[in-house]
Amino acid sequence: MTTQPTRRLAALVATRLEAGIRALRRYAGHPGDDGRVLILGGVRSGKSRHAERLCARHARVTYVAAGLPPSADDPEWAARVAAHRERRPAHWHTVETTDLAAALREATGPLLIDCLGTWLSRVLDEVGAWDQAEGWQQRIDERLTDFVEAWRTARVPVVAVSNEVGMGIVPPTVSGRVFRDVLGSLNSQVARHADAVQLVVAGRILRLQERGLP
Repeated sequence: MTTQPTRRLAALVATRLEAGIRALRRYAGHPGDDGRVLILGGVRSGKSRHAERLCARHARVTYVAAGLPPSADDPEWAARVAAHRERRPAHWHTVETTDLAAALREATGPLLIDCLGTWLSRVLDEVGAWDQAEGWQQRIDERLTDFVEAWRTARVPVVAVSNEVGMGIVPPTVSGRVFRDVLGSLNSQVARHADAVQLVVAGRILRLQERGLP
């Protein structure tokens, strides 16, 4: 015969198990379907493929290409761009722009931004960072602040891919160090306002803990 305390204990255990199952489903499912996901990784780590898989379940996705457009002057880069295009579903819409803040604010459906590293390289060129033009630091701060604010307030699911550049040697050039330092700071700001941050290493996905630096 089942006693009242036993029934209460059984109900409590069942409730806890169901909560655990729901948590596992969220963890193993599609993080970022309803939020902002930052995916970090090194060169050829598989970060872009992973981002594409996360977005593949959506019927309509806008792919924001933030890097340089393909050019006959750089066949290697053109081949990389072509490979990315061939991999994406044909029904995805592609937008080539450096105004990521506007793309986020005007979006009406899921976005995939690939990638923040190539975008930053273009923006640093636009603000005169490579030539150390007067006032470039203020101009880059304004562009990054605008993007981070648009990211923080995004109302659609968005996945952003970025390079993790802080694990190698110190770049021997000023421009290399500027790029590394600015991108590292940008990644930290974007991560601070992300619902999930994932690191892709050699094709393996690591989900980083939620709590970051204060």
